[in-house]
Amino acid sequence: MAVVRVTKVIASSPKGIQDAIEEGLRRANKTLRGLTQLEIANIKVQIKNGKIVEYRVHMNISFVLED
Repeated sequence: MAVVRVTKVIASSPKGIQDAIEEGLRRANKTLRGLTQLEIANIKVQIKNGKIVEYRVHMNISFVLED
């Protein structure tokens, strides 16, 4: 039986949502092992002068705890 932990990650990108997701996953993968799932919990954008300047993705990343 496996035990899974979920950690919350917020990543951002000026390019777009997909880029923010990939950046968050890339960074989590540097520190965590056994990643199994990623859930997008929330997407927000920062606006300046009526234009989108940054995309922010709040995600829950699951990983299996090691013995």
